[in-house]
Amino acid sequence: MSKDITNVRQFTVAADDDGIRLDRWFKRHMPEASFNLVSRWARTGQLRVDGARAGPGDRITAGQVLRVPPIEPEVVERAKPVRAKVELAPDEADFAQHMVIHKDRDAIVLNKPPGLATQGGSGTTEHVDRLLDAFDDGAGRPKLVHRLDKDTSGVLLVARSAKSAAFFSKSFSSRTARKVYWALVIGVPDVHDGLIELSIGKQPGTGGEKMYVDEKEGSPARTRYRVIERAGNRAAWVELQPFTGRTHQLRVHMAAIGHPIVGDGKYGGKEAFLSGTISRKMHLHARRLRIDHPDGTMLDVTAKLPPHFAESMDDLGFDEVIGDVLEIEEIKFKDTAEGKARAALNKAKSARKARKGERRSRGAKP
Repeated sequence: MSKDITNVRQFTVAADDDGIRLDRWFKRHMPEASFNLVSRWARTGQLRVDGARAGPGDRITAGQVLRVPPIEPEVVERAKPVRAKVELAPDEADFAQHMVIHKDRDAIVLNKPPGLATQGGSGTTEHVDRLLDAFDDGAGRPKLVHRLDKDTSGVLLVARSAKSAAFFSKSFSSRTARKVYWALVIGVPDVHDGLIELSIGKQPGTGGEKMYVDEKEGSPARTRYRVIERAGNRAAWVELQPFTGRTHQLRVHMAAIGHPIVGDGKYGGKEAFLSGTISRKMHLHARRLRIDHPDGTMLDVTAKLPPHFAESMDDLGFDEVIGDVLEIEEIKFKDTAEGKARAALNKAKSARKARKGERRSRGAKP
C-alpha cells in the first residue's frame, strides 16, 4: 500500500476484507487516519467507494475501489496511534511461537489451529491478532494480511512490516496468490474435477453472520474443486481452490452442490456429520499457500493437518501423500480481473494519445 500522503489515492478492496466495515478497513490498513478524520472525509464527500459517497459504517466488497483523500503530514503525526504492547503470559508466547511454520525478514507463516479466531470482535478476546505481540522484536508489530474462519485451520500469512503487508495484500487482491484447502465432505460429487460459479450474498435476518447463494444481488464467487479420494459413497476428500474470496465461500459452495463440509452444521445442518469415530469438528484446512515474496522468490508453504482431521483421514483410509502431488493452477497477473482492467485502461490511454497526436498534426501549419 502506498505511503504517499500528499495525493489522492485509490485502493482495491482485497478478498480478505470482503464484508468488513469501511472504518475497520482504515483501522486495519491505514491506522494513521483516525475515525474522526474518516468521518469528516465522509461528511464532505471526499471518501468514495466505486465513485459513490460512503460512510464509516458502510460495508465494503472485494473488488470495490476506495478513493482516499490526502492526509496532511502534521495530521498524521498528531493522529498517529500509540498502541501499548500486550504483555503475554509465558504460555501464550510459547503457543504463538509453536504455531510458526516459516519465518523470514518479511513474513511469518502460522499454522492456525481450529477454534482460534483470527481477529477479535464482540465477545472474542482470544485470537491470533492479540498473539502477534509475541513476534514484536523491536522493529514493529507484525500485521495480518488475510484471515481464516475461526473453525478453519491451516496456513495464515503475517507480514513483518507495513511494506511487506502492502506487497502481500496486492497479491491477494490481484488474485495471483494461490490458496489450496483440503476438506472432507459428505457424499461424493458426480463431477470429480469441477468449477462452482455461484454468487454469494449475506442471508437476510442473520445480521451478516451467514451467507447464502444469491444469484440476483450476490457477489460473483468461483471455486475449483477436485475429488482426491472417496470412502465409498459415504464421504470424499476434496481439494478446494478459491478463485475469489467471499466470506464462507468454500462452505457455502460445497453445501450448495449437495456436499457440505463434514462438521459444518452452520451450512450443512444435521446432515453434515458422520457417525462413528469421525470428529464433529469442521474438516476444512488451509493446506498450502503459494505467493510472490518481496525478495523476488516464491513463498510456498504447507501446513500440517490438525489432530482431529488427521485422525478422520486415517479412519476413512485416506493417504495424505496423494493430495500433495496435485498440481496448482498458476495464475498470471495479466489473466486476473485487475490485470485485464489495467490492460484495458492502458489501451484506452494509448488510443487517446494517438487521437490527440492526429489532431495536432492536422492543426499544424504547412
